[in-house]
Formats: sequence, structure tokens, C-alpha cells
Amino acid sequence: MEMDLSLFEKLKNLIDNAESILITSHKSPDGDSIGCSLGLFHFLKKLNKSVNICHPDKAPLFLNWAKGAKEIICHEINPDKVKQCFVNADLIFCLDYNAPNRLGSEMGNLLLHSKTKKILIDHHPDPCIDAEILISDVSRSSTSELICELIVQLGYENLLDSSISEPLYMGMVTDTGSFRYPSVSKRTHELVSCLLNSGLDHTKVYSQIFDNNSIDRLKLRSFAVCNKLEVLSDYPCGIISLTKKELNQFNYKKGDTEGLVNVILSLEGIKVGVILLENEEGIKMSFRSKEEFFVNEFARNNFNGGGHKYAAGGFSSKTMEETLHLLRILISQIF
Repeated sequence: MEMDLSLFEKLKNLIDNAESILITSHKSPDGDSIGCSLGLFHFLKKLNKSVNICHPDKAPLFLNWAKGAKEIICHEINPDKVKQCFVNADLIFCLDYNAPNRLGSEMGNLLLHSKTKKILIDHHPDPCIDAEILISDVSRSSTSELICELIVQLGYENLLDSSISEPLYMGMVTDTGSFRYPSVSKRTHELVSCLLNSGLDHTKVYSQIFDNNSIDRLKLRSFAVCNKLEVLSDYPCGIISLTKKELNQFNYKKGDTEGLVNVILSLEGIKVGVILLENEEGIKMSFRSKEEFFVNEFARNNFNGGGHKYAAGGFSSKTMEETLHLLRILISQIF
């Protein structure tokens, strides 16, 4: 991370002078949003700061194991307490999101109307939050990597311990597909080395995330691959679509399909993977790609979405069949 010394000094001064710090992250939490929030939380606690974490909604169970996870205040459960945290805060961290609407409408409005100084730390493109300090680096693998970098650059590497390193590693390992994505750099591994030096048990973290399947979750994923995987015959694209009825058949819980889109991308010759999940509001879409196909542009232009070059999300208000039909046409026009 290339930042001038005055920016570090300003950031350090803001933290030093803050009495009540609020950490926020995006709706539909993932490993990075949980990891960077908890990593920063425990770091600031070591500086003897009063800190709260407020997220729009709950994390799936397989991400809810890290120390401090139960202290995250969810707006969907306790909106009044979240509102009070915004009122009390004299410094707000905006982590792993680039716009207020990523918090959902209600919590996003709290951020928009707050006059409190804000620090944005993110790796998504096109930040549009009015922040005192803006650390936006799309070349980084994850916001958890940026938080680790921040701690090191501020001279606090000696404060790293398992309470900080475990969630930061969780964020990095999940947002990089276990360090497979192009966003992984030499610096990513250097920072993981810092976490290992602090006592990180990386096998424990990996096991907590990836080795805790329920029978229903495993059956759902098997059903998706065996019965719902469609490989387009003329194009290097694979699609999995799951209706509400199919999801309910396996007692679907948030996070049960996490990483399933990467299974599609692992197929020989496939350059684009898409998974479609039907819910009460419409069709939630996840895109992954490799090589020259950038899914963030595709999702933004066609499905009200966006994200990174090789990992993005989208949404369709059409039916599942209509969405699939449109998706097939759009894919055929690109390849």
C-alpha cells in the first residue's frame, strides 16, 4: 500500500482522539466483511478503545465462530441499538463496501445522515462515500488484507495475536478462493506470514470455514451439481439455478451455497460460472470468471450488480425461467 506519511499520521490521530468507534460493513456478510470487522475490532481494543461493530444482518453459522462474533450488533435484530451506536460514535469505519446502499436502506440512511468522521477501507472500485480518509485499493485481495497492512504500516505488528490474525486470515482465505484468484500478490503472502508469526493456526481457521458441512448443506450442493448444472454447449459458461422450492427441500440456510459458483469455474474449459438463487424478492446472482472475461461489467450492465473483475453479484426481478433465458442470450452475444 502506497500512502504518504501524513495520511498515516492523520489516521493514527483520528484513532487516538476517538472515544467511541463504530465499525460497519455490508449487507449479506461474507468471510471478508466479518474478518476485517473483527480483526480491526480486536486491534482497536488493544489500543484501549471503546468499539462497536454494526452489520445490517446476521452472518451464516460457518462464519460465526471467531472470537467476538457474538458481539456484532445486527440491524435486522436490534435497529434501535444500531441507531444509538451511530449517535454515540465519534469515528466510523466503513469496511469492505463502496457505497451507503450496500448497508441496506435503513442502515445506509444512518450512515448518510451521520456527521461523524468516517474512514473508508475497501478493495471495490468506484467508492462514493464522503470520508475523512479514503483507502480504496482494487489491487488488493481483500479488505482483511488492507486491515493487516494498516496495522503493520502503523507500527503495531507487535500487537498481532490470534484474536486479530484468525479473522483477518478468514477474510483473506475466503475472498481469494483459498489464494487462487489473480488478486493474490507477493504482498498478500508476506502479510499472511506476519499473521503466522503472530501465532495464527491456519489449519484451525480453514477447518472452521470449510469442514463443517451439515448433511442438508452437503446434499443441497450435491443436488445442485448433479441435477442443476447446465454447461452451455457452444460457450465456456456453466450455470446452476436453484428455485425456492428446491432450496427449501434441503432446509436452506444462508451460506449453504457459498463457494458453489467456484465449483462451476473449476470445470475444464469453463471461463464463466453463474449461480442463480430464487428468494422472495427475485433472483440473486453470483458471477465468477477467469482470463479475459470481466464479470463486474457484465453484472453492472445487465443485472443491476457489480463487484470485482472476476467476482461479482447481480439481481433480477424476472422469473427464474426469464432470467435464465436472458442470461443465455447475453452469454451467446459475448463469446
